[in-house]
Parts: sequence; C-alpha cells; structure tokens
Amino acid sequence: MVDWSEEEYVECLREERRRFAWVMQHYGNLDAVQAEMAAEKRYPFEASAAPYRGLIFHDEAWHWAMLAIHGDAYWVSHPHLAEPPAEYESPD
Repeated sequence: MVDWSEEEYVECLREERRRFAWVMQHYGNLDAVQAEMAAEKRYPFEASAAPYRGLIFHDEAWHWAMLAIHGDAYWVSHPHLAEPPAEYESPD
C-alpha cells in the first residue's frame, strides 16, 4: 500500500489519465472526448479506504493503453511499441 496524501493520489490519477488519453488518441484512433472517457473508465477514482487503491499505477498508462489497443503480448507482435516515444512523457 502506498502512503500518499489525497492530493498526491489525485495528481497521479490526473497524470495517468492524461497519458492514457494521449495514447488512445495517437495510437487508438479515438477523438479527444472518446479518449478522455476511456481514460476515466480505465482509471476510476478510488476512495481512500478502497483496498488496493492505486494498484493500477504499478504499470504506466502506456502499457494499459497498448493492451487495450493491441491486446496481450503487444510487445511481441508490435515490438516497436514496447517502449513509449519521447512525446508520451510530455504530451501536448
């Protein structure tokens, strides 16, 4: 369990949603609204008392988005997508 403040959790959630949405737009062919909706669905807000709160953060948004787009073992079938591009780190 990560010991973080509510503000730290919310900031991490915001950043991962932003990155997930960016990937879904650039690689998943979703428009901005669809990408944001997908990000909110993938990264729902979890109450502070929720067991395993924030466990989704154990892998970065790139990985979860690539799984959504290309499925399991995407890094084998699409080795060029195993690592995110530089633009992913500071999208838009």
